[in-house]
Amino acid sequence: MGNLFWPAIVAALVFGFWVDAFTAYKYHHFNGTEFSLLEAQEQAFSSLTGRSPLMVGLTLIPSAAAKGAVCLDGTLPGYHLHRGYGSGANSWIVNLEGGGWCNDVKSCVYRKKTRRGSSRFMEKEIPFTGILSNSAEDNPDFFNWNRVKIRYCDGASFAGDSEHKAAQLQFRGQRIWLAAVEDLMSKGMRFAKQALLSGCSAGGLATIIHCDEFRGFFPHTTKVKCLSDAGLFLDAIDVSRGHTIRNLFSGVVGLQGVQKNLPRTCTNHLDPTSCFFPQNLIASIRTPLFILNTAYDSWQIQSSLAPSSADPRGYWHDCRLNHAKCTASQIQYLQGFRNQMLNGIKSFSRSYQNGLFINSCFAHCQSERQDTWFADNSPVIGNKAIAMAVGDWYFDRAVVKAIDCPYPCDNTCHHLVFR
Repeated sequence: MGNLFWPAIVAALVFGFWVDAFTAYKYHHFNGTEFSLLEAQEQAFSSLTGRSPLMVGLTLIPSAAAKGAVCLDGTLPGYHLHRGYGSGANSWIVNLEGGGWCNDVKSCVYRKKTRRGSSRFMEKEIPFTGILSNSAEDNPDFFNWNRVKIRYCDGASFAGDSEHKAAQLQFRGQRIWLAAVEDLMSKGMRFAKQALLSGCSAGGLATIIHCDEFRGFFPHTTKVKCLSDAGLFLDAIDVSRGHTIRNLFSGVVGLQGVQKNLPRTCTNHLDPTSCFFPQNLIASIRTPLFILNTAYDSWQIQSSLAPSSADPRGYWHDCRLNHAKCTASQIQYLQGFRNQMLNGIKSFSRSYQNGLFINSCFAHCQSERQDTWFADNSPVIGNKAIAMAVGDWYFDRAVVKAIDCPYPCDNTCHHLVFR
């Protein structure tokens, strides 16, 4: 990857601690090491561009308290907003932060002592890169839009509404989502001519869950679309024939009272846990939606398909850390996962209004990292980078249904390799 290889590795090393934490504790949380991910992102951007990234301050939402819209520990939620200007003054990107889930009391109690569960531990400012960048060179279609990142401090993809009094836990993701949107509306988003809801990972899942709801906040004259990055979590069977991710999601949905906030087009015929899986939601979403995902999602390989809990003898250990160390039979297994993903989006892809970019890389989240979003050496399908694909789709410049050939044919990938 030339000069882009090492920034990808920096991100990968931090991401690797995140996955190891899940493997060790059998639930999602972020240990102290994960805190340095934003530092790694900042360093990678500087190395890539020779410039420092835009740093944007945290805004808490005082009105949220009266609505019961609070983080796991009861503190106020918040967001980072950088104002648009010129032709983008009345255009808005609302980005939902990702960062795993908590699926039982123990994991949520841990989480409320981190930035993923309390605004007390959130960074006062964070870098805006990739789709959030303010540079036309780095983000040609959205650089001068109003760009917002809503911080994630509930642990259920902004969808829960419950509490656990004994453990002093507030599961108020749905209320946080509504309070943040209401606050942004008061700051000018109600005048938006164009709007895009986006998110990565758990934020990508949240984008799918809330896409039609987001559309409903605006008049019909506003152009509204949604972008889910690395949010296509599959209801897959793991390497031991178990249901690691289904068990995780079942805990999240049950503990946090997610059921009542899931789309009724799904819950009227499937169980609530099934309706937390995007494959059962995307075909019925009415708002134009773009799915950006790697066919060999690093997170899903490490934490859903082949976690150590499903691989007690360590057969998958080297493969899940570095795709280059996978055996032929393991690659064949992962090709089956890719096929499951492609089958899961068949109905969705038939809609003219929807977009796709499914590249054959071992990575996770590509819209918020500069090296994968738009740079000299970015991943491409058919010579089109992700930023160009998303822009062409959003502005109706082209129909974008880009599906890569199977691994190892794509030599433009920024694969993540873990220690």
